[in-house]
Amino acid sequence: MAQVLQFPDEAERTAQDADAVVAAAGGDRRAFERLYRRHAPEVHGLCLRMTGRRDVAEDCTQEAFIAAWRALPRFESRSRFSTWLHRIAVNTVLARRRGLAAAQESVALSLDEVLPAATDADDAVGPLDLERAIERLPEGARHVLVLVGIYGHSHDEAGEMLGIAAGTCKAQLHRARQLLSRQLGLDT
Repeated sequence: MAQVLQFPDEAERTAQDADAVVAAAGGDRRAFERLYRRHAPEVHGLCLRMTGRRDVAEDCTQEAFIAAWRALPRFESRSRFSTWLHRIAVNTVLARRRGLAAAQESVALSLDEVLPAATDADDAVGPLDLERAIERLPEGARHVLVLVGIYGHSHDEAGEMLGIAAGTCKAQLHRARQLLSRQLGLDT
């Protein structure tokens, strides 16, 4: 008799996470490994969309899980583990960005100075794919779009993660959507 593969629903996944969090907070490395395996793809996707660079996203993902392992005994379960982990990942990306910005402060080239202007010939290639269009968004708009539009966080949650007001978060999301529409040729 063939077995039917069933995927856990969100409530079951949250309960599994809760059990693994308690065990991992007590030092159980295998429980933390289960959490890592379950959440690493989503955290990596979040980091990749926020940074736009695969190598940086991989580093940020690893740093986020290291930070989570260290902070796990202080996790109070007031939110879902995944929400808490996303917050750590966002903080990791933002800290990395601040560090890179400080290191690159002496370089004052803008993208317009480095990249040639787009021509009509570029348009003949076809529309940009969505991921590339997201990468080209200004950082603030991209971060809000990723957190709210893709990962489903509320404006309050995303604003708290990014250190901005919920109203600013809403404005950034609106801006991101407008810019994406223009990039993808949907604003005709």
